[in-house]
Amino acid sequence: MRKIKEFKRIRTILIIVAVIIAFISLFVSQSLVRDLSREEQNKMELFAKAYQTFNAADENTDLSMVLAVITGNKTIPVIVTDDKDAIISWLNIEIPGKSDTVSYLSSYAERMRQSGNSIRLFFDESDESQYNEVCFDESVLLTRLTVYPYIQMGVVMLFVLIAIFALLSFKKTEQNRVWVGLSKETAHQLGTPISSLMAWTELLKDKYEDDELICEMEKDVHRLEMVAERFSKIGSLPEPVQADMVGVLNNVIEYVEHRSPATVRFIKDFPDPPVNARVNSSLFGWVIENLCKNAVDAMDGKGTLKITLKEEKSVVAIEVSDTGKGIAKNTWKSVFDPGYTTKQRGWGLGLSLARRIVSDYHKGRIFVLHSELGKGTTFRVELPK
Repeated sequence: MRKIKEFKRIRTILIIVAVIIAFISLFVSQSLVRDLSREEQNKMELFAKAYQTFNAADENTDLSMVLAVITGNKTIPVIVTDDKDAIISWLNIEIPGKSDTVSYLSSYAERMRQSGNSIRLFFDESDESQYNEVCFDESVLLTRLTVYPYIQMGVVMLFVLIAIFALLSFKKTEQNRVWVGLSKETAHQLGTPISSLMAWTELLKDKYEDDELICEMEKDVHRLEMVAERFSKIGSLPEPVQADMVGVLNNVIEYVEHRSPATVRFIKDFPDPPVNARVNSSLFGWVIENLCKNAVDAMDGKGTLKITLKEEKSVVAIEVSDTGKGIAKNTWKSVFDPGYTTKQRGWGLGLSLARRIVSDYHKGRIFVLHSELGKGTTFRVELPK
């Protein structure tokens, strides 16, 4: 549980750092955009003055500096119009191939005016009815620089998401390897003593044929054999087969009920017609057994445990309800995380393995259907028909 919390903390820190970097980059880029925009505004004011000087010049005026300013603009789109909005000249504008030049330039100049990028040049300060107007737009560089920080932020966020996804995948793969290795090693280690116990029970049966305890011992040995079989199948993909769910559930309930306190009342709500589903009986029985044992523990050995089997339109549903402590709603999903447990002694793997068996091996799902603190919990398992 502690490792999971540390991982979540690292993931949160990674996201926060990425957001901070993205916003710092956005702030710096926007500062550069503002500086470049002011510089282009100043250039256009200088261009307008040069253009006004050029129009008012006579044969004795030195226009070398004026022409240098006008022709020096290689990046900023400019359209010059008169007071009737007629196009006089333009610079750094590429006309689309099939467009009408005058119409295109007129609409472009109007967009420039609406953006506030225009400077009027009056021939006579006392008469404002006659003027030329210099309309300009942002340069390609400024436009790209304006968009760039948002693209950069998107790339940073994408990188963070990929990094988190890779980290999650690596962590999940590592956990799976640990669980699979542990399960198979457990099955291997159980094999030898189970074989020995089976031999001893056969010998005891020959010597004490009528002893009921030997029969119970044999049941427990077979139970150990089934547990070892379950562990050996972890990590593989056992093929589910069509099975009678009433029979599967009855076998599990009989085992758990026999080993639960007498103060726990078991209620079975099964339909009369047989209900079939494709399951691996050994592994699926483990899921129901785990839910039942958790329910008994949640009730502190006293209460009612109800197992309901339903055949619905597209799924076969099993609900396990108890009258125990209940689960807080904000932890309904967390109970399936590896390491989550409310017991003083426990690894917190039962529900995690149950979810894996249901989802990975049976293509179904398991979830908390309802829970209320102090009143009880209902787990629901759905299997495809």
